[in-house]
Amino acid sequence: MSHLPLPSAEGLLESALNPDPIQQFTAWLGDAVRANIAQPHAMVLATATPDGRPSARVVLMKNVDERGFVFVTHFSSRKGMEIASNPRVALVFHWDVLGRQVRIEGTAETVSEKESDDLFATRPRENQLSSAASPQSTVITLEVLDRRFEKLHSEYDGKNVPRPVSWGGYRIRPDRMEFWQHRFARLNDRIVYIRGGNPVRPQWKKLRLAP
Repeated sequence: MSHLPLPSAEGLLESALNPDPIQQFTAWLGDAVRANIAQPHAMVLATATPDGRPSARVVLMKNVDERGFVFVTHFSSRKGMEIASNPRVALVFHWDVLGRQVRIEGTAETVSEKESDDLFATRPRENQLSSAASPQSTVITLEVLDRRFEKLHSEYDGKNVPRPVSWGGYRIRPDRMEFWQHRFARLNDRIVYIRGGNPVRPQWKKLRLAP
């Protein structure tokens, strides 16, 4: 397995980073893919209740573009319910081989019905069936879960599996993105982008934070 070299001691220069943090993220993601990092699209998603009780889990990023970061889940899951009541969320990508991580803060919103349909269509058939069978985050026995799966497996034999109405995508629109890179003696680089301007034409300010 080939790995890209670790960042040099010279560190990150603000002037060398893309003025658009989404494009900078895409460049780092490409580095992670080329380094053969396992699950480079995996990210920690942190949500919280309105009174501030946090929860976090690892999910897979399905897409990223100028609008933000997309993942999928059940709207009735714990994360879905917490987003419904408090859409402020945080993400963390960690690519240890490269000595890098990206921290993202922003607001989550559901994607369009068509986009959710398209995302569901990309899932392997078995995953489509499991999404339909699982009442995510509710208490259930293993026997009941397997029975629900087998029932749907028979019901849709030779047919397309429809997307459950309770399943779909969320997009996180970032307003703060921090790029962290390992450096000697724990003098790590931390470059943060803070969003200003309006949602259509955002303006990003870059700042260096002490490690």
